Amino acid sequence: MEKIIKPASGWTMLAVFLLMFFGGIALIVAKIIAVGAASIFIAVTLIAPGFIAIEPNSTRVMTLFGAYVGSAVESGFFYVNPFFTKKKISVRAVTFDVPVVKVNDKQGNPIMIGAVVVYRVQDTFKAAFAVEHYAEFVKIQSESAIRKLAGMYSYDNLEDEDADVTLRTNSDEVNERLVSEISERLEIAGIDVIEARINHLAYAAEIAGAMLQRQQATAIVAARSKIVEGAVGMVEMALEQLSKKQIVNLDEEKKAAMVSNLMVVLCGDKNATPVLNTGTLHQ
Repeated sequence: MEKIIKPASGWTMLAVFLLMFFGGIALIVAKIIAVGAASIFIAVTLIAPGFIAIEPNSTRVMTLFGAYVGSAVESGFFYVNPFFTKKKISVRAVTFDVPVVKVNDKQGNPIMIGAVVVYRVQDTFKAAFAVEHYAEFVKIQSESAIRKLAGMYSYDNLEDEDADVTLRTNSDEVNERLVSEISERLEIAGIDVIEARINHLAYAAEIAGAMLQRQQATAIVAARSKIVEGAVGMVEMALEQLSKKQIVNLDEEKKAAMVSNLMVVLCGDKNATPVLNTGTLHQ
């Protein structure tokens, strides 16, 4: 468990170090070589290793002969036991780009998916001692979470029409689940996941062409359905207005011909080429 400690200020011991170091030089110059050399030796080997300078959002995890002493989290210039082993752990936010991986979605379709993860060390003790190389641990576990997430959802609703959440259309829900999956894996290392989001999503190359054609066909069918629905309404309105205003009386055969012509004009994907009738309606 993380234990926060506050080391002593290093300025006093710096003055002692300078005094012993330059005093030793002065003694050597004065021919008191043994005492001067001892003074310099103590200053360099016993006092100097105890100085630490901690930058903002950086920590030092300290151990003494293998035993955890504590973590210094305040920034500044300090002095600690020179026999402490001091391991630097950054608590800055880190942005990690999870490499794009090839996985199968819920329907078994091969897809390419990648993500961005923003994290920071929350517990320096766990980051230092619970795992080996916590940055590499984050990388491997994030990729594992991405693979699991892809298998939980369909790419879109083309094959799974009943799906409420898909990878392509429900980014917020999917990203929240991704944060949950990664956080669960990184808890052992004392890592706090600030944000995780999918930044690359596509079908794998071997099915991308077929899926694109399918999407295009689905879009065309949906568009045609709307066109037909609108055309039927327009034909109905035209017949109603002609009958109401008594512009022309049409029997059932003429109505059928008119409906056929209007539907061809309204639903055709090319501009209609009209044929002018200069005779009567029966010619």
